Amino acid sequence: MLHGFTGSSETWSGFVRQWQHEFQVITIDLPGHGKTRHSRPVTMEECCSDLVSLFNHLALRKVHVIGYSMGGRTALSLAMLYPEKLCSLTLESTSPGLSYEQERMDRRNRDTQLAKRLERDGIEVFVHFWENIPLFDTQKKLLNDTRQKIRNERLNQSAEGLAMSLRSMGTGQQPSWWGRLHELKLPVLLLAGAYDEKFIGINKKMAKRMQQASLRLIENAGHAIHVEQPQIFGKIVTEFLRTK
Repeated sequence: MLHGFTGSSETWSGFVRQWQHEFQVITIDLPGHGKTRHSRPVTMEECCSDLVSLFNHLALRKVHVIGYSMGGRTALSLAMLYPEKLCSLTLESTSPGLSYEQERMDRRNRDTQLAKRLERDGIEVFVHFWENIPLFDTQKKLLNDTRQKIRNERLNQSAEGLAMSLRSMGTGQQPSWWGRLHELKLPVLLLAGAYDEKFIGINKKMAKRMQQASLRLIENAGHAIHVEQPQIFGKIVTEFLRTK
């Protein structure tokens, strides 16, 4: 299970408790997040190579991979680079990157500015900014305890780690997989929140290009479905995994 930007393995704690009796659940802090600290930038390709090394160390021949947002981009990259290591792929609010070099350059520039903002202002100021971007507007309706848990998880990150992540694993930095989605032969579950119009559009296009993809739109949810509708998310993902 791979978390999103500003998250950590703690993102999935509720699902680990639910699923641990049925599945072997492995949660990972991606580079620059949680306890995974690096002294140098880690690219998407290097991150995927590290994940495969971990699977081999744990003697896991094949795995089901679930990824949210940045973690979804990582999961998809892993599937494209090492398809033989995966049984299935669950992508929550995920994109395959950007198609055109100008888009990639513009995104890299924006992420570089965000990284500089982090380094200049520190984690607390950045978290206040990040939790108020339009992408997370629907989270303002969550219970205060849930919102505080998300905020604490973000505050526990390091400015240096998040800045590194933006510069080396951002959407503009990673490979674009749009032109190769048709190669993916794995069963894929695509999830998008009904309020997340941008990612509904992206995921509809992804579903058309993939051989074995099913797309589920989740009512009363925005970008972070697993937070906003955890019971529905858990039910849909569990049913998908049981059939694979």
